[in-house]
Amino acid sequence: MAEEQPITPHAGPTLDSEGQLTYVGDDGRRYVVGLPPDTDGEGIERVMGDLREGHDLLLRIEALCQQWIETVHSPELDHRSALVLLLTTLETSLDVPDSDLD
Repeated sequence: MAEEQPITPHAGPTLDSEGQLTYVGDDGRRYVVGLPPDTDGEGIERVMGDLREGHDLLLRIEALCQQWIETVHSPELDHRSALVLLLTTLETSLDVPDSDLD
């Protein structure tokens, strides 16, 4: 079974003809961003604006992640393993406890 690779957005999110917030991945496929089903048009517009506003910061974060992987990879820690370590560390450190989501 092939291991899934992370998908990098090729472009910023847009509203499709069905009113869903979507983006095209670097693999050419369309991905739907999961928003709560009761999100209204204004809510979607706010989310899109926030995502556009954070785009440059996300690019800087991506560059830093690439730099980190290049720094730590070695014959003992290949690029893929370094990526998994990075993503796991970020997920753990950024995870919000369920009690804080209410």
